[in-house]
Amino acid sequence: MHLSFEEIKSHFKPVVLKKNDFFVKQGAVCAYFCFIEEGILQHAITINEEEKTTYLSLKNSFTSSLKSFLNQTPSRKNIKALHDCKIWVVTRKEFEDLMQFNTAFQTFYFKLIEKQICLIDDYRIDLLALTPEERYLKLLENEPKLLNEVPLHYLASFLGISTRHMSRIRRNIT
Repeated sequence: MHLSFEEIKSHFKPVVLKKNDFFVKQGAVCAYFCFIEEGILQHAITINEEEKTTYLSLKNSFTSSLKSFLNQTPSRKNIKALHDCKIWVVTRKEFEDLMQFNTAFQTFYFKLIEKQICLIDDYRIDLLALTPEERYLKLLENEPKLLNEVPLHYLASFLGISTRHMSRIRRNIT
């Protein structure tokens, strides 16, 4: 069975998250896979009572606490809105139906996962191989709008840099 784009879209429902609303909380099962039409979602974990940003999901991207969503297990991370967000969500059942009956959706999803694995691989290597300054410059080159849209402490955490060091780097570069 092959479904049209409109039929695929009909499985997704619109949801509005206000700033600081949670898409999923650590310890809860992630109920949705989503497309972000507007806004930014922060993926974070808490270590020794300090929040660490592990990922930033941007406008026009898909996200979830994927392990929790796919396996229906408690999420190991929080995902919350850094700004007001408009997202489109699909439940686990609807997602399974799309994967089973729609080859276009299957192909899209596998390409999306491949792309994410490559990004994660690059990110992990960058954390080990690049200096904090080089990581900041790479972010500046690849995602310059984040510097205006995401608070400094979230970006610093995402880059594995202290907020103070991040401020120093920004001062020296600009």
